[in-house]
Amino acid sequence: MKAPFSPAPVRLRGLAVVGLVSTATLVLAGCSAGGSGDAGGSTDAAAREPVAVATTTQLGSVLEDITACAGAGSATIMGPGDDPHDFSPSSRQVAEMTRAELVVSNGLDLEAGMQTALDNAEADGARLFEVAPMVEPLPFAEHDGHSGAGHDHAHGGEDPHFWMDASRMAQAAELIGAELAEITGDEQYAECAAQTSAELEDVHTEIRDLLASIPEDRRTLVTDHAAYNYFADAYGLEIAGVVVPGGSTDAEPSSEQLAVLTEQIQAEGADALVTSAGGANSLIEALSAETDGEVPVVELYEGGLGPEGSGAQAYADAMLLNASTLAEALQ
Repeated sequence: MKAPFSPAPVRLRGLAVVGLVSTATLVLAGCSAGGSGDAGGSTDAAAREPVAVATTTQLGSVLEDITACAGAGSATIMGPGDDPHDFSPSSRQVAEMTRAELVVSNGLDLEAGMQTALDNAEADGARLFEVAPMVEPLPFAEHDGHSGAGHDHAHGGEDPHFWMDASRMAQAAELIGAELAEITGDEQYAECAAQTSAELEDVHTEIRDLLASIPEDRRTLVTDHAAYNYFADAYGLEIAGVVVPGGSTDAEPSSEQLAVLTEQIQAEGADALVTSAGGANSLIEALSAETDGEVPVVELYEGGLGPEGSGAQAYADAMLLNASTLAEALQ
């Protein structure tokens, strides 16, 4: 058991690491044009209807790598700053999903706010492809530890936040490519997906290497909500507590639950309080205040990718930035 309140680094706020350009990221950028959210690929491809539409920014980024490589276009429903738990699409976006050959969604109840829209699009002829159930999802309680917010998981038994493990996203890329190849009859989608998958496996290795620099006694996290189980499982971290009950972001713990979590941190110690970049949870700030600011608050790109200029507007870049930010905080 670590001593409570071990010396902590200066609080970090979405630290940008100068020179964070990996070989894997450069290769990914070479295969894709532009950021997620709009049709990718060449000018001709961008002018056409997207062959596929993704719901979340993370899936949209990987989908764009695949379709741009194959000379086609894609689109992403959500944008930077949108919360996948409560986002609701516009009627134009629903129509776009209906026209596309494939709608790539996360699944496992992540897109609760747009489930009715997804069901309506499917009823109108859209072909939906849920990724999370196909990449060996973890149970929600895998790393919750002594969660002060309890285990009242809003999503059910399986955790939808698989994208926090780049190796699982590599699996997702191959699955998406295979589905597009089957639908369109064009094997180039599968070939491009295999290339994207290999590049993401390189990203996974690079993340693991970056986080390997964290000392073994500095790896305990308390997170704003139950979204970091895959990250911890893949990269050797420990989730000791969760502030918001369940996997959603819109619930709140009781004052008693928050007090229990504060007491836990005071008794057992924690190395960082983790919250989402661009949407920091006020309860994390309150918890930090309760610990006299001795535990740093670290903002990571979890709920979605970052806007232009953030250094996190592509999936690979966001995950590498997350790893570098956390590694720097926990040295």
